[in-house]
This record gives sequence, C-alpha cells and structure tokens, in this order.
Amino acid sequence: MAAAPDSAGAQAVEKQLKICGFKRNMDVLVLHLAGQGLRSIPSLSRFDRLRYLWINNNKIQDLTFLVKNHCLTELYLNNNEVTDISGALKHLRALQILLLHNNQLENLGKTVEELKGMISLQTLNLFHNPLAQDPGYRLCVIYFLPSVQLLDRKPIAQRERESALHVYNHERSCVVQSIAFGKRLNTPLVTKTGYSRCTQPARRLMIPSGCEFGNHTNKVPFENPADAVFLRAMTRSIMEFSSVDWNKVSTCQERRLENKAEEPHEKLTVKFSGKKLLMTVTQSC
Repeated sequence: MAAAPDSAGAQAVEKQLKICGFKRNMDVLVLHLAGQGLRSIPSLSRFDRLRYLWINNNKIQDLTFLVKNHCLTELYLNNNEVTDISGALKHLRALQILLLHNNQLENLGKTVEELKGMISLQTLNLFHNPLAQDPGYRLCVIYFLPSVQLLDRKPIAQRERESALHVYNHERSCVVQSIAFGKRLNTPLVTKTGYSRCTQPARRLMIPSGCEFGNHTNKVPFENPADAVFLRAMTRSIMEFSSVDWNKVSTCQERRLENKAEEPHEKLTVKFSGKKLLMTVTQSC
C-alpha cells in the first residue's frame, strides 16, 4: 500500500535527518529533498535556522510549509508543479538565490509582487513558466526587482536597466537623461517676461512653516522636475579661461639687451555661461 502524500514527505525529511546525523533541529542548516516524487512536504518551521533547501524535481504545488523559515538564503524549487506563489515566499527576505524555472507560474504581476521585498535576491530563474512568454517579462522583472544580477542564467546589462526605467518610469527616465553630466537641456534658455491673464499660475507644493532645507528656510520645491532642471541650467557658474601667446612676450634678459619698451601683448579670454560662448581679445601692458 502506497504511503499518503504527507506521510511520504515526512518520511523523506526524517530520512534526510538520519543521513546527515542531525540530533537537534537547530543544527539543520541544509536539507536535500530533491528528486523523490513528493507532492507535498510537512511544515519545516521547526528548522528555524535552515538556510539551504533543495526540493527541486518533485511534484510540489503548495509552498505553505515554508511559512517560518526566515533564514533561507538559497531555495531550489525548480521542476515542480507550482502554479502560484502568492503569500508563500514574501517573508523570505534573506533569499539570495531562488530557482523557480520549469513550473506552471502564469501571473507575472502576482509573482513579481511576491518577490519585491527580497532586497538581497541576486539570482532568479523563472524561465520555462507560462509567465515568461509575456513580451515585457524580462524588463518587468528587472525594473521591479533591482537587486537581481542574474536572471534566467543571463547577467543583467546596464542597457537593460535603462530600458526598463524608460518603459516603467518614463518621466523619471527623462529627468535622469536631462540632468546627466554632459547632456544638453532641450528647454531654450530664454527668460519669460510676461504671461497671459487667462493663464493660471502653476500650482506649487508649499512646505509648512518652520521646515528647513540646508541653509534655506521655507524653500518651495518645484512640482515639475523639468522646471528644476531649467533653473539649474540658468544659474550655472560662469567658467572663464584666458591664454597668452608667450612666444611674443620678451624675457627679462631680452628687455635689458634691447633697451626698448615692450609692446602690449594680447590675451585671449573665453567665457562659458549656460549655452553661450563668449570670446574676447584684450591688450595688456
């Protein structure tokens, strides 16, 4: 007579404890339960220090047995029959490696939402799940799980992160591009001197009195980031560079020998102010 599913899982756990020679539950840091055809596993809450768990290559659908294993850093759940992880993994905030490929996960939004709190997660496999067929699957995971470095066995490139930011947070992407070092500001640097009476003034976010930012009190921030970028461009410091053709300047010895007054030499001055370039040539004695 075949053992009941729960009984088979319990037997597999006890067998593994004997093989490893564990005497106390607190000594169990690693547990191998892979490839045993298990459909369910009893609660592992007694192993509260468990860090590494292999339960891949089984027929598991329910993950509620992990409810109290907060110390898990590596979890191998690939090659099972998991259809939904909602409410089963979000408390595992110490996870660094999570393999979920070759399952039946269908809802990309719910899956990503469950994993968003895992700030230490670096390696994630979700390929060979129905959700991986979504056209925006990879960029979605990259944007909402920024700690992940290796997704589906492929390192995440910086250009992919930029693309994900552009797709899922277009406004922020535009601001980042506009204030990046070496980028041009598309807004014309012309101060507006007037406005129509029908035009309503832009609504600004007021700061309660008494609030201070640095050395400024009651500072009113810009509601539109583009306005802040414009002001920054308008108030840039002037940079000035001056140069002299020293080949035309006499040395002290030449001035003594020739015994004549030195002609004024030319100085070239270049000034940068915002997007303006000013060049002047002056004569100095």
